[in-house]
Amino acid sequence: IEKGTIMESEAEPSIKGATEKYDTTLAEKLMQKLLPMIENVEADTFRKVVVAVSGGSGSGKTVTALLLSCFLKEKGIENYILSGDAYPHRIPKYNDAERLQIFRENAIVGMLKEQTYTEERCTIIQEFQKAGNDADENMSENIHGMSLISETAEGLENYLGTEKEINFEEVNRLVHAFKAGGEKLWVRHMGREETELWYEEKDFTGIKVLLVEWTHSNSEYYSGVDIPIYLTVPPGDIAEPLERNRDQWIDNPFTMMVLDIEQKMLKKQAEKAKLIVTRDGTVLDWKEYAQFVPKLQK
Repeated sequence: IEKGTIMESEAEPSIKGATEKYDTTLAEKLMQKLLPMIENVEADTFRKVVVAVSGGSGSGKTVTALLLSCFLKEKGIENYILSGDAYPHRIPKYNDAERLQIFRENAIVGMLKEQTYTEERCTIIQEFQKAGNDADENMSENIHGMSLISETAEGLENYLGTEKEINFEEVNRLVHAFKAGGEKLWVRHMGREETELWYEEKDFTGIKVLLVEWTHSNSEYYSGVDIPIYLTVPPGDIAEPLERNRDQWIDNPFTMMVLDIEQKMLKKQAEKAKLIVTRDGTVLDWKEYAQFVPKLQK
């Protein structure tokens, strides 16, 4: 799916076009569980419904949200897909730089605390940095020490997916305005350059379901989600991040560290999800998922 064809295009998603291009098995199974839940929320509260589709890189969030949107429209349920990728504080290349800076600064500060920092080690670390290998545990163990690699990862954990990285306040405001019946709402869009940040006023009149498609859709930093969905990625099967999400998207030690931290974060949040979906289309609740994960790791 090219950038802009889902969230930013005025064209309505076509169920025929989507079903011809993508395997709909997972979305069809998910829809069987999701539709009654949407109807129950509407019946109980007489209000609009927010469905959150979360998952790591390569889990199929974007395509799943598109197919669910098409299936809902086919049932006469008007909906809108909101991309959380538009709500970081920084455009992708600056956010990547901030992540890398946090990692490297924590490594140096950690060495200073342990009194293991020397000019010689500094020179070696800088060579690792130039080669992009300073996040590789195997190469930097003798320089940083394994404890410091862990410490630098902890620094990233305090940034990734938090309010320091993402403007959750704005997402929260939009979600609650939608649920309160707001008809004209400003939706944010973000590209890859400094000039590609803008807002578009959207007419939400008649929209019953807001589909929030995002790695952090199930985050505790914002509220208002009625039906959280988590798409799992089997261990060892993390796909390369899509270029629309990051500039430094190639397979390198630092990127893999970021993806690993994100996966651990998502697994902790999985307990909140009402529907957990595996790649083969199995729909699980939390207890079933907790039993399912060890089987994947064998």
